[in-house]
Amino acid sequence: MKKFWLILSVLMFVFFVSCGDPDDEETPQPADGNSETDENAEPEEQNDAEEEQQGGEEQETEEETSDDSQEPQETGKILVAYFSYTGNTKLIAEYAAELLGADLAEIVPAQPYTADDTNYNSPDCRARTEYNDPASRPAISGSIGNMAQYDTVLIAHPIWYGDAPRIMDTFMESYDFSGKTLTTFCTSAQSPLGPSAENLKKFAPSATWLESRRFEIGSSREQVGEWLSSIGLAE
Repeated sequence: MKKFWLILSVLMFVFFVSCGDPDDEETPQPADGNSETDENAEPEEQNDAEEEQQGGEEQETEEETSDDSQEPQETGKILVAYFSYTGNTKLIAEYAAELLGADLAEIVPAQPYTADDTNYNSPDCRARTEYNDPASRPAISGSIGNMAQYDTVLIAHPIWYGDAPRIMDTFMESYDFSGKTLTTFCTSAQSPLGPSAENLKKFAPSATWLESRRFEIGSSREQVGEWLSSIGLAE
């Protein structure tokens, strides 16, 4: 009987050892230790590709916007060109250039005029001789480097013998004013504008001419501004 119970006890021990707890068994893992990483790898790569593509599209859009917002090139430059013997015309020309933000250029005679040259009481002074000769073209010292850059040119001069000095004819023949907007203004103590504007227009028939103006000696900056506004060059 004791032998029977001994055998039964051994059999029961063997049975319990062979039927151990399954929670103690090791679970195999993926090679990288994360099964979810392998399952989601392709979608992550696709998301990265989509983000890269979107980033490229945004960059192209920014580049296109940058191109569209470039500053336009400068246009509409204005020049005030003047000949002045006593300085009266120079002052008015400076007013005009300041009001318009224009470039200022002096028309300088290659042979400067002297007091004897402009002695109105002398029948053979230089100024009178030039005036009496329509073909006279007094030489100019220097030149305007790039007249083509100016859309508008204001031409200023004194009145000599009721007209523009002949050196202004030289200036008008020195450049191509086709397609430009032009106007003239002059200074004098008493003489009117006279035929000066119409005579200068003959040298640039294809230009657009605005109304000319005579200024008395000592005219103010405000008077110059009023004239510029009346012809549409200033506000």
